Amino acid sequence: MSKDYYKDLGVDKNASADEIKAAFRKKAHEHHPDKGGNEAKFKEINEAYQVLGNTEKRKQYDQFGSSFQNGQAGGAYGQGFGGFNGGVNINMDDLGDIFGGFGDIFGFGGSSSAQQGPERGRDLEMSLSIDFLDAVHGTETEISFPHLKKCSFCHGSGHAPDAKITTCATCKGSGRISRVQRTILGAVQTQVVCPDCHGEGKKASANCNNCHGQGRVKEVETIKVKIPAGINQGESIRLAGYGDAGEKGTSGGDLFLRVRINAHQHFKREGDDIHTQAEINIVQASLGDTIDVDTVHGNFKLKIPEATQGQTIFRLKGKGVIHLHGRGQGDHFVRVKVLIPKNLNKKQKDLLNELNL
Repeated sequence: MSKDYYKDLGVDKNASADEIKAAFRKKAHEHHPDKGGNEAKFKEINEAYQVLGNTEKRKQYDQFGSSFQNGQAGGAYGQGFGGFNGGVNINMDDLGDIFGGFGDIFGFGGSSSAQQGPERGRDLEMSLSIDFLDAVHGTETEISFPHLKKCSFCHGSGHAPDAKITTCATCKGSGRISRVQRTILGAVQTQVVCPDCHGEGKKASANCNNCHGQGRVKEVETIKVKIPAGINQGESIRLAGYGDAGEKGTSGGDLFLRVRINAHQHFKREGDDIHTQAEINIVQASLGDTIDVDTVHGNFKLKIPEATQGQTIFRLKGKGVIHLHGRGQGDHFVRVKVLIPKNLNKKQKDLLNELNL
């Protein structure tokens, strides 16, 4: 009797590949045995997806029905994992976020069991606070931080200097061993890191007394760091190799310094531009004048033209922050505020009345 795979997944015959995948994931959640579902139904769903999720198989199914598999070895079943009969051929990329660590059981990508040998050192991150003008112009500072460093006694090997090195008898030097697990979906063969040599494929007769075989020790290190001109709030500086040292001499991680910039009393930064405010009186606004303006590059003269209105913005080209990832630099923008005099005497008021147009 022909099987209706579209009905099993609850999709229309014109469903797209994405719709089929989404339907499979939903029903796999619902019927997975570990979640209290029906094992037989779960296998039906998987069989349907193995066909409809494959472009060529779907075409054959649409043309000949489920009987198209009769000439194939095992159809959606039989091939299983590593050729074990009774296994189920599941695409773990499709199941990935459904069962969480379920993929680890089968030794698929992303699982720690798929890694071989000592691991690379961890990346580290720390915050670094700097002054506003140091971020604009760049500076050099000193930082101290704890991290795992390569052991200086054994140079990261973890072995005592006079230790005898032999091939691991458990894995025969491969660093990995095979295991067969019985699961609800059949027998599964996996490759895991050798528990005796931890993936090295060799063993030492004695460990280093300083690091106790780890190849690394925790220390506080002090280094000088160059802060590039133009760095902005929240950006990071990568210091290659200054993260934790790797296990047994493998490469170390990196240290990332996330920059925090202290606010400035007068300057406000937007991108690579600087914004400030300048105050002028009504005479300067009416008749024009030249005023001094403080920028991140020093004091500059700004010409105020006649009849300048309050909140007018003037631009000092190229007086902003140096572009961190390119040439040139930003601008400095000055917003003028016209001060209205208070507590005028009678004579001053009369003069203003005379000017009232």
